[in-house]
Amino acid sequence: MWQDLFQNLRSKLSELSSALSFAPTWAVSCVLLVAAFIVAWLIHAAILAVIGRLLKGRRPYLQRVLDATKNPTRLALLLLALAITLPTAPLGPETETLLVRLLGLATICLIGWMSLTVLHIFTNLYLLRFRIDIADNLLARKHVTQVRVLVRVADTIIFLVTAGFALMTFEAVRQYGVSLFASASVAGLIFGIAAQPVLSNLIAGVQLAITQPIRLEDAVTVQNEYGWVEDITATYVVIRLWDQRRLIVPLNFFIQQPFYNWTRKAAANIGTVLLYLDYSAPIDRIREKASEIVAQSKQSSGKLINVQVTNTSAQAIEVRVLLSADSAGNTSDLCAEVREKLIGFLQREHPEALPRGRNETIEPAARKSAAPSQPPPSPAA
Repeated sequence: MWQDLFQNLRSKLSELSSALSFAPTWAVSCVLLVAAFIVAWLIHAAILAVIGRLLKGRRPYLQRVLDATKNPTRLALLLLALAITLPTAPLGPETETLLVRLLGLATICLIGWMSLTVLHIFTNLYLLRFRIDIADNLLARKHVTQVRVLVRVADTIIFLVTAGFALMTFEAVRQYGVSLFASASVAGLIFGIAAQPVLSNLIAGVQLAITQPIRLEDAVTVQNEYGWVEDITATYVVIRLWDQRRLIVPLNFFIQQPFYNWTRKAAANIGTVLLYLDYSAPIDRIREKASEIVAQSKQSSGKLINVQVTNTSAQAIEVRVLLSADSAGNTSDLCAEVREKLIGFLQREHPEALPRGRNETIEPAARKSAAPSQPPPSPAA
């Protein structure tokens, strides 16, 4: 069926080429190729319009799939039209060889593009069942992180394979590749040394996807910076810090260096509020007030773990308030709220508990004992 259709199209194009025989050969070739290009473009637009009308308001995901595949399918139809038209165009052997090589190169790039598009479509379809915008999102973050990291590694591999096949279409590159295979030991050593950072990050990405020491939206402390994992790419991790800065860390750092992960086992997080107070601070009253603040907080999932004096110095004592909530963001908000309200409470009701400097001089007892005693005045005086 398809062979008969292609034969009919080529016969029609041959008839058109014969009808334009009075024109120069280059002009006839341009007319045929441009006409095939325009016809393929219009056919693709018409097909998209019909499918879009059939899917309008019914299946939103299929509409997104149609939008994602629009450009690759258009290129595929254009290449097919040019492949059908090229044998009927009156071209010289050198020009025809060049166009055939370019057509093959474009086909290789199209296959790589289509592979990436299909991979992302199935990835998005799989991730539709997971939501990370809810409080208990540990399982969702696990799957989303794993899939995204593996997809980005697959993207890199598809790109490298496509580029390799595209370069191998050139004769000079193909001969160079053969010579490299002939001296594989030296070439492999040189390539391994040159590509070590790239390969180490790719391997680290696969390790992160499988073992998952970090996941998206994990609360972590990296190089004494506290933040949340915002994105994991094929080569680096983006940490969103508490002050909205972004810390960029290579992937292999999380395999080779130690770091803190506060939400490794659960989405809930523990937060700390440190207060530096005077020795006269009423600890029991502070403990009661902290419980009252947490109970009345807008963070309904907030919990008070304990209030303890954890350190002392010559000037002040350190009071630590441990809190927890159902997510790292809520824990951070709860800590800020408790800290502000406890400071306000101490300023209003117990100002003596706030830290202050002292400048007191105590007279030594030795000096008092050494002072001569004054005899009582005589009555005659």
